Amino acid sequence: MRHFLKSQGFLFLFIILLSSCTLKGKTDSATEVAKWEEQAERVTIIRDDFGVPHVYGKTDADAVFGLLYAQCEDDFNRVERNYLWAIGRLAEVEGEEMLYSDLRARLYMSEEEAIAQYEQSPEWLKELCQAFADGINYYLYTHPEVKPRLLTRFEPWMPMYFSEGSIGGDIESVSTKGIKAFYEDNKSLGLNSYGHGLVQPALLEEPKGSNGFSISGKHTASGNAMLLINPHTSFFFRGEVHAVSEEGLNAYGAVTWGQFFVYQGFNEKTGWMHTSAYADVIDEFEETIVKQDGKLYYKYGEELRPVTTSEVALYFKDGEERKQKTFTTYRTHHGPITHKNGDKWVATALMWKPVDALIQSYTRTKKSNLKEFNEMMEMRTNSSNATVYADADGNIAYYHGNFFPKRDTSFDYSKPVDGSNPKTDWNGLHSLEETIRVINPPNGWIQNCNSTPFTSAAEFSPKKEDYPVYMAPSPENYRGVHAIRLLEKADNLTLDKLIELAYDPYLPGFEVLIPGLVKAYDKQQPNDPNLKEAIEVMRNWNYAVSKESVAMSLAHFYATNSLRNGSAPKGLNLMERFEYYSKISPEEERLELFRQTLTQIEKDFGQWNTPWGEINRYQRINGDIQQAFNDTKPSIPVGMASGNWGALASYGANTYNTKRLYGTSGNSFVAVVEFGDKVKAKTMLAGGQSGNPASPHFADQAQRYADIKFKDVAYYREDVEKRARKTYHPGQEEAK
Repeated sequence: MRHFLKSQGFLFLFIILLSSCTLKGKTDSATEVAKWEEQAERVTIIRDDFGVPHVYGKTDADAVFGLLYAQCEDDFNRVERNYLWAIGRLAEVEGEEMLYSDLRARLYMSEEEAIAQYEQSPEWLKELCQAFADGINYYLYTHPEVKPRLLTRFEPWMPMYFSEGSIGGDIESVSTKGIKAFYEDNKSLGLNSYGHGLVQPALLEEPKGSNGFSISGKHTASGNAMLLINPHTSFFFRGEVHAVSEEGLNAYGAVTWGQFFVYQGFNEKTGWMHTSAYADVIDEFEETIVKQDGKLYYKYGEELRPVTTSEVALYFKDGEERKQKTFTTYRTHHGPITHKNGDKWVATALMWKPVDALIQSYTRTKKSNLKEFNEMMEMRTNSSNATVYADADGNIAYYHGNFFPKRDTSFDYSKPVDGSNPKTDWNGLHSLEETIRVINPPNGWIQNCNSTPFTSAAEFSPKKEDYPVYMAPSPENYRGVHAIRLLEKADNLTLDKLIELAYDPYLPGFEVLIPGLVKAYDKQQPNDPNLKEAIEVMRNWNYAVSKESVAMSLAHFYATNSLRNGSAPKGLNLMERFEYYSKISPEEERLELFRQTLTQIEKDFGQWNTPWGEINRYQRINGDIQQAFNDTKPSIPVGMASGNWGALASYGANTYNTKRLYGTSGNSFVAVVEFGDKVKAKTMLAGGQSGNPASPHFADQAQRYADIKFKDVAYYREDVEKRARKTYHPGQEEAK
């Protein structure tokens, strides 16, 4: 009995100790929750009539807390996926095919490095990063019905992976195919360079870029400067937000899901629009590897340097199982080894300044004038973007990139260079003054449509011969041609007139391509009677897209068939190919491609003279990131066209086991902004603010998108409150 009591005593003591530990854990959790709840009380979210969250906080950190909470309300799925991609854990939920995307992320930053970067950040930035994590974690705490795919807790170091702006950016230019071939197959496949800066899209791929216009007061009705913000991204890639604090933050615009700063937008005094510069900011170095005494070295001048190796363990989903794969990774001072060219290992160098890039991205949103904006750009960590700028003082400006390593121009950096030659190394960065910029040109406007900066401001554009070739390798494109024609005639602009300009339906690519087809028909003897009616439609077309246009349907598929099946020599860009198919290609080939076009449309739609709106559609069935498009389900006709053909209002559409074309990229978030004593703006989102089909804001802008019916922005508090539909603190959504 005494033995039993002694045992029971020990058991009782163990239970007390266990309870104490458990209560201590609960106390820690309760402390954290209390902290979140206290911060939430300092944050007010006002949802307007389109569901746009206007987030008000006492401090910037409060605003960030509320901003991330609101983003999770709108589309937690995309917030989580962006971080799964960025931190290299996507294969854990999407399977082995994403393993080399994860490995790419880990080649450039480990979790330990991200944590170290966070710890080295200035205190104010650490507070924002902590608020980022707290805002998401509080959302998950208050919404237990939301089941993350993997990330049940977000950490303050995670934004270090996502610091430069657009998700993807530089690292997305590094091919996962090359990484897989090297790290899995370890075979020399004779792989070529995988691209520098942002890789130009393939010929039949919708351009991944943007349009940005800044217009001085000399061309506006009010005399105030205006800005067009027109990113061409995947639909639903960014939400529309407004973040305000008592510490001077008042930024409105587009945020890539999971960011705590407005990526493309404006405050009361300045506006910034990022376009893809396609500048050469990434370089590949072919390394000469030597093995000695079982260790790896690489040649560098007269010396042998050790190759840095490390182990990377990655998990991936295989059915219901979770499996692990471990890689030995390699690095030289140029960067990680990403692939092979013949027998040469290739290290890919890109910008790696997470803290500075995050500081630049955030502080950009609080600048008040051109001087301050220039000082921010001096940080030179906005690597993947060009920037179009306008402000309340009437200034307009353009920065063609921001991060440019100095290189020896005797080497061709558009191709891999010899890493064993020290002369190929980067030698610091070009100063801001040495980069391509345009400030207040006398013509009164600036445009960039992912094309050459040497036509950005008409005759006042920078001169090509004044800059290294790696700063601006991009050629002209049809969107640039289109923008210049319109801006040269633009005058007395209002916001509505700027929208009309940005959606001008003319397609200059077809002005080049279609006359060559008509000429081939006219020269044919005898004329093919089966083509006569369709050729007359093309002959009489004004090269403008509309939902009603039959010529647009014919032109789209004729151009696509020509690019896919025609005889143009390799190496020509799209504009050069259109010239070839209009003036050089065999005339019978042009007619045969047109016959194929008519046959294709008749087969898929019943008649060759099918209006464009019957073919080109908008559809969003659910909140899935990859939509399962379906011709039998409701969709909306869209009278827009591909940016490849010169459409400023880009609509990238394709088939997906469907007959119809469904849009997935192009105009997504669009804004026109006018600066002055008070800022005024109008915006448009593809579809709506929410990714939840049950939300009234899932599709409330879909028809407006097709009709080009912009909404007015509520920027000032009194205007926000007039349009308020819901006002609450995070965690108290039922409050009114």
